[in-house]
Amino acid sequence: MNGTDNARIATAEFADPSPHAGGGTITRSQTLLFAASVGIIVTNLFAPQTLVGLIGPSLGAAASESGLVSMATLLGYAAGLFFLVPLSDLVENRVLALRMLCAAALAAAVASFAPSAASLLAMLFVLGAACSCIQVLVPVAASMAPPGQDGRVIGDVMSGLMIGILLSRPIASLVADAFGWRAFYGISAAALGLLAILLGLALPRRKPLAHASYAGLIASLVGLLGQEPVLRRRAFTASLVMAAFSVFWTAVALRLSASPFDLGQKGIALFAFVGAGGAAVTPIFGRAGDRGFTRTATILCHLVLIAALGLAAWAGAAKAGAWLPLILMGVSAVLLDFGVTGDQTLGRRAVNLLQPKARGRINGLFVGIFFIGGAIGSLLAGIAWTWGGWNAVCAVGALFGVVALVVDWTE
Repeated sequence: MNGTDNARIATAEFADPSPHAGGGTITRSQTLLFAASVGIIVTNLFAPQTLVGLIGPSLGAAASESGLVSMATLLGYAAGLFFLVPLSDLVENRVLALRMLCAAALAAAVASFAPSAASLLAMLFVLGAACSCIQVLVPVAASMAPPGQDGRVIGDVMSGLMIGILLSRPIASLVADAFGWRAFYGISAAALGLLAILLGLALPRRKPLAHASYAGLIASLVGLLGQEPVLRRRAFTASLVMAAFSVFWTAVALRLSASPFDLGQKGIALFAFVGAGGAAVTPIFGRAGDRGFTRTATILCHLVLIAALGLAAWAGAAKAGAWLPLILMGVSAVLLDFGVTGDQTLGRRAVNLLQPKARGRINGLFVGIFFIGGAIGSLLAGIAWTWGGWNAVCAVGALFGVVALVVDWTE
């Protein structure tokens, strides 16, 4: 028996043959609760990108280490996707989700009092891992939907996730400007605790049907990755563009706070709102994939990403006259988000067509791998900033885009 056969056996063994086993119907208020929950949880993953300029100096961290703040949460989330989310195939989902939420609330609370950079990084890693409960909640919401309507429910819930991603950076900036960066994590801890209470009252029990060992479950992930070349390719390019995204958004707060822009946290928050406009193209790329233009649209995304970083480097080189360079920097942020969102949309569509019975684990692998890319980008942002300033940051981001483009042409 070869490796492919083993992977297929693992897929069948761990699949839930009855996605609607709960037999319930989900109300509009429950759908909104799920959407709000994932939106609130995901803010913890991207908020650090606008807080690095405050956190590093307050804890005595060097500029080259600032990217570790953003990296720790993303790396923790990737670890949670690989090692915690698979437990949803073994552990009763309501219990698992509530325990992960409580762990996230506790980690955020401890982070708000962290006395040193090392202790903060440890708590942010735990917080990121616990936030992977997002990928536990989404299947629970789908299981509560009537047959044939699970796609609608998932779409509604994921819209909450997208809103959370878009608002995380500006909200964190505004809170930090008014009360300091520690206040953000204190507020987050309270919000996560409240979510645990509300979801504890609303979530149904969802018992997995599979009976297998945890080791076997993790092994099935490796089998799926080895079996599906489309998954490997799309996850790799997604990790590259996510790395470029993290390089830019981790360092841009440092650039905007310096001359000639001299923006405070409020100004950086407004800039983040503008940059979020690039995510509006998600439906366009989804339809492009449906019409058979996946490869063409993917190449376009990566070309736009490279161009955006080139424009950002030119705008960031301004020595005076802040308004035009700031506008061009905003345009580059929109274009960057355009390229990243398009790549992610096309990639998710491609991998979700592979194996319906293994869709959850395939999605976990895809998301986990591209968040590893994001963590690497966050780390390199601080190093590049220290080594060569904003130009080096943009060069590193553009290099990730070029590698993704090379993968496109060799497909």
